[in-house]
Amino acid sequence: MLLSIALVLIVGIVFGGLCRKIHFPPLFGMILGGILIGPYVLNLLDPAMHAVSADIRKAALIVILIRAGLKLNLSDLKKAGRPSILMCFLPACFEIAGMILLAPRLLGLSYPEAAVLGAVTGAVSPAVIVPRMIRLIDEKQGTDKAIPQMILAGASVDDVFVIVMFTAFTGIVQGEKFSAAEILNVPLSIFTGIVIGLTVGFILSLAYKYLKPNPIISSLVMLSVGFLLSCAERNFADVFPFASMIAVMCMGTVVKRKLPDTAVVMSEKFGSLWTGAEIFLFVPVGACVSVNSLQNAGAKTILLLLCVLCFRAVGVALCMAFTPLNFKERLFCVIAYLPKATVQAAIGGIPLAMGLACGEQVLAVSVIAILLTAPMGAFAIDLSYKKLLSRDNK
Repeated sequence: MLLSIALVLIVGIVFGGLCRKIHFPPLFGMILGGILIGPYVLNLLDPAMHAVSADIRKAALIVILIRAGLKLNLSDLKKAGRPSILMCFLPACFEIAGMILLAPRLLGLSYPEAAVLGAVTGAVSPAVIVPRMIRLIDEKQGTDKAIPQMILAGASVDDVFVIVMFTAFTGIVQGEKFSAAEILNVPLSIFTGIVIGLTVGFILSLAYKYLKPNPIISSLVMLSVGFLLSCAERNFADVFPFASMIAVMCMGTVVKRKLPDTAVVMSEKFGSLWTGAEIFLFVPVGACVSVNSLQNAGAKTILLLLCVLCFRAVGVALCMAFTPLNFKERLFCVIAYLPKATVQAAIGGIPLAMGLACGEQVLAVSVIAILLTAPMGAFAIDLSYKKLLSRDNK
């Protein structure tokens, strides 16, 4: 296991650094490096590494969501209003609808199978989006209209919505009856996630205020609480559903509101921690990629993904309707909602493991979605934000 950890770090640093040298998103190199050392090419990683890779990726995601919460200002988020709510589900709904319309024609799937595929590909990647929106907030790009804050919040809730829809659609394909309760779990999970996150954040703020631990201890405590929230979601999902990703971000937001100076220092610590966490997120994602799946996916798969991204763009554009955002700012919102990686890596192989007939195709499309949209979206955000967003000089 130690050898595998060392390989992941070295490959992530080297391949990510090479991409950075040519002004390409480092995550692209990390994914390619993961493919290289993964079981389908050189097979250099310990099988135990693959067994815990999902938890490792979740831990890395928690790091960046906590940092997002420590940067997110609730008063700024209120500026966005209605669009921030619509961004949580409307673009994903449009993409799923596009997949249901097009996948049967291009890939020969049934409509329920196309819905499963749409749910897998419909989520954006917080791991790609969140660090970039944090950078925009730091540089005050688009913050006068709360654009990065709106995208931050929407990307986190979007994943919760899509995962619940995925559960419902896989049940339909397996012959189970559709349950309206599963759809009702979406707003319930979001609400309880917010409440739990705000409550935990308030308790942590009180503890930090009176105990005054040093910033490293404070950061480690918050990270541990984030892990506990994630475990609680998994263990009590049937009894008390809540969205741990939203809870984690809300927890950080409360600490920022109650203890702004402490939040600034902790955000710097989590920024340093993200340097390593990013490697452990994207290299294992690459290691999960099956070369056979890539070979089986042809031009029709790429065409399908590009078409459903157009559906998604329409959904984002509708979210921005009747807002003070100009054309360039709306275009940036469309671009920022393109990248996919985290959710696709987490659930892309589940239909195959469940024995669904569409499992191999779903896995292949999810892999192509990661390789196509994660670097493309990251690169487009990095290249365009200074041209499309105005800087807040206040």
